[in-house]
Amino acid sequence: MAESQSRAEHILVVDDDPRIRQMLIRYFEGEGYRVSAVGDGRGMRETLQRGGVDIVLLDLVLPGGEDGLMLAREIRAGSDLPIIMLTGRDDVVDRIVGLEIGADDYIPKPFHLREVLARLRTVLRRRPRAEPPAPKATGELIRFDGWQLDLARRQLLDPAGAEIMLTTGEFDILAVLAGHPGRVFSRDMLMERTRGRTHEVFDRSIDAQIARLRKKVEPDPKAPTLIKSVRGVGYVFTGRPAD
Repeated sequence: MAESQSRAEHILVVDDDPRIRQMLIRYFEGEGYRVSAVGDGRGMRETLQRGGVDIVLLDLVLPGGEDGLMLAREIRAGSDLPIIMLTGRDDVVDRIVGLEIGADDYIPKPFHLREVLARLRTVLRRRPRAEPPAPKATGELIRFDGWQLDLARRQLLDPAGAEIMLTTGEFDILAVLAGHPGRVFSRDMLMERTRGRTHEVFDRSIDAQIARLRKKVEPDPKAPTLIKSVRGVGYVFTGRPAD
């Protein structure tokens, strides 16, 4: 049976194969989890709107013109809800795209249920049990290159004054980097600063969030000028601070 802290955790399975849905329901309920299972994006949205979901097992190939990558991108645009992609296609490109979108793990079909359980537990352990620690709301503003980061309101304004929507993870990473311009942060340091935990092997969530953040703040995400990579180390913020 699952550990006691996992018994109330709620898994949402999104897969168009009813046999797989029933198999995952029986298995994970037997391990003490709550499980909801739907066959398409519409069902996923309805379940997420009701709240209380802790992790999504999301099939890559779905009916109705919406694939798993599209739905993962939709989830990640507004939350840090953990996502594990399930797919029958062993395509490296799909795997890379899924991770860059923000999926936490990727499991090809056919899979062993015990492996899915082990990976699910690993992803859930990485997830903070409470809201990630945010910078202290002291009213401090961080200004750089015309941008304004309001730590109290947790708000980012672009040079034109328009608000740029960030997820919790994206905001916290930007706050750490922009608050220490010129300082190189390893992935371990960013994970600890933003999530209160240390980096785990094969955890690409920091890289994925940096990639999404660059798309929102960089003129050219492929040639970043604000958040630069330091090969073999991590990331450094090179924006110009303003008083």
